[in-house]
Amino acid sequence: MPPVRNRPIARLAFCALAGYSLVTHAQTGGPSLGDESIRTADINVRGLKRSAFPQMRKLADNVYVYSGLQLRTDIEMEFTTNNLVVVTRDGVLVADAQINVADTGQLLAAIAKVTPLPVRYVVVGSDHGDHTGGDGAFPAGTTFIAHPTSKAVLEQRNAAAGASGAKVPVPTELVSDKKVITLGGTEIQVLFLGRAHTGGDLSVYLPRDNILFMSEAYFNRLFPSLYGGYPSEWIATLKKAEAMNASIYVPGHGFIDSPRVLKEELVNFRASLEKVVSEGYRLRAAGVPLARAPRSAILGPFGYWTRAAQNLPEALGRVYAEAAGELK
Repeated sequence: MPPVRNRPIARLAFCALAGYSLVTHAQTGGPSLGDESIRTADINVRGLKRSAFPQMRKLADNVYVYSGLQLRTDIEMEFTTNNLVVVTRDGVLVADAQINVADTGQLLAAIAKVTPLPVRYVVVGSDHGDHTGGDGAFPAGTTFIAHPTSKAVLEQRNAAAGASGAKVPVPTELVSDKKVITLGGTEIQVLFLGRAHTGGDLSVYLPRDNILFMSEAYFNRLFPSLYGGYPSEWIATLKKAEAMNASIYVPGHGFIDSPRVLKEELVNFRASLEKVVSEGYRLRAAGVPLARAPRSAILGPFGYWTRAAQNLPEALGRVYAEAAGELK
């Protein structure tokens, strides 16, 4: 079956822009980290083949981002999943894993080409399976760091797997607000900026280089997925990240473009989420049943984004639930 190209939304979503204007300034300087001529998370529209992945890109001295391609036949679309890799003289810190042990093994192989030093820490930025499914690939002795909510989610997942099911490592160090790690003389801050895509989203900030890895709190041109997310709180979390004025914002999904484009797209992503929230509240107040809401939503330019048609129904469901006071 061919990939879905946002057909249900294409007929309705673009009839009004509702005052939204996407940031599309041309890159005028700095290192090029990707093709900026087309703003999309779809590798086919970018003109890329599967053989172009995985990729390992250098962001700064001893700081890398690894991009693996998720081949998800269940969701009918391919997109990248990104990991932050911080190399120090005493070992490596990695933010997030890939979707399974095999793909995370490729991440570890890419790290081994950069340094022979072991991975010391893994930060669980998102507890969802596409970011933790490969945690078992990391060597014994690796310290896993997570928000308390994410730890509970992983423990529940292990319990549900039963005696014979695959288990993921349970984090032993927890971050409810902020944790500062000094590894090999490099300061690394693990931050909880607020609930967003999950109940325990963590970001990793490198103050020396002013780089912020946001995991699933930020998608580059991938339509917001609110599977278990917190719509209005997510917007507030994004505003906190923007206020940090990082030099490079690294998304958990989507392409690694230039620093300027990534900063622009963070603002655009917040605008897309604000649009989903405003439409959800509008439609609910108008008495539109949730089952009909996706066909009635006016998304403006955001309806063109990768996976808009697939992600919109659940996103509106979470907004309806928030408006009803059902999210805890």
